Amino acid sequence: MATESDEHRRSVLPPPDPECRGQPPAPGMRWIPGGTFAMGSDDFYPEERPVHRVSVEGFWMDATPVTAAEFRRFVRETAYVTVAERPLDASLYPDADPELLVPGSIVFRMTSGPVDLDDNRNWWEYVPGAHWKRPGGKGTTINGRDRHPVVQIAYEDAEAYAAWAGKELPSEAEWEHAARGGLEGAVFAWGDEHLPDGKAMTNSWQGEFPWQNLKLDGYEGTSPVGSFPPNGYGLFDVTGNVWEWTSDWFTPHPDEVESPCCAPRNPRATSPEVLPGETIPRRVIKGGSHLCAPNYCLRYRPAARQGQPIDSSTTHLGFRCIMRSTSH
Repeated sequence: MATESDEHRRSVLPPPDPECRGQPPAPGMRWIPGGTFAMGSDDFYPEERPVHRVSVEGFWMDATPVTAAEFRRFVRETAYVTVAERPLDASLYPDADPELLVPGSIVFRMTSGPVDLDDNRNWWEYVPGAHWKRPGGKGTTINGRDRHPVVQIAYEDAEAYAAWAGKELPSEAEWEHAARGGLEGAVFAWGDEHLPDGKAMTNSWQGEFPWQNLKLDGYEGTSPVGSFPPNGYGLFDVTGNVWEWTSDWFTPHPDEVESPCCAPRNPRATSPEVLPGETIPRRVIKGGSHLCAPNYCLRYRPAARQGQPIDSSTTHLGFRCIMRSTSH
């Protein structure tokens, strides 16, 4: 049965791609033609290097990130309980503060002025009771935000939704190929110019992170899916708005500098990477979010990538799904 969000997705989609014969296998999906592309970037952050040629086969992809309404339907039909809502296994966090060993998640807090950008504790806080229905913790809600991307989603949650929907999570290469929209080597999903004709093309942070958000794009926090123009493949919000999970494990670059703006680790863990004696690996997330700013974490670009601990969910992390097909 089509949902309100499904109807919205159809309403914002561009005309069907004439190169793809046949109907989408599910509402609100777009065909991504296969091909070879230059993956990564040599111009920004170390973990994006080096640029290398990658080939992918064609597939279908959700035109937008999964919305709060869509995730609510999944939970209602399956009684699924997200990672952020479950009791914690203390053995996985032997060095954690006992007060943090309660269900909850990571929430962004804007600061009142400039802070040390090397210390993510200035703007990230572990909040007991924060989860997808209460993304900011007690007293917050997703009511009235059905068309916003669902957030506070751990990797296991995204996988569970995808399996229920008969879909999968994209690989990093599939995600980046789709996000580029056919623009070979472009900096952004819409081209090389940051603000063409002075117009914001995605939901990102304007001003000085993490204390001054000028909201030139019209939003503080997430925005309804489809609020900005699609890329060349008819996909919305591939960069900005929320980071998105991919199925690939993250392997740090030898010269990587951890950016706590983009991928905060669960404060119960003791390291941003899995080191001897640790148990929490990371998957690749892509696309940046509404918290990415030019002065810090310029990652609302297709090439950008970060490693996110699979047990962690945040107020700027969601996902979208794909369906692979050999019929096109």
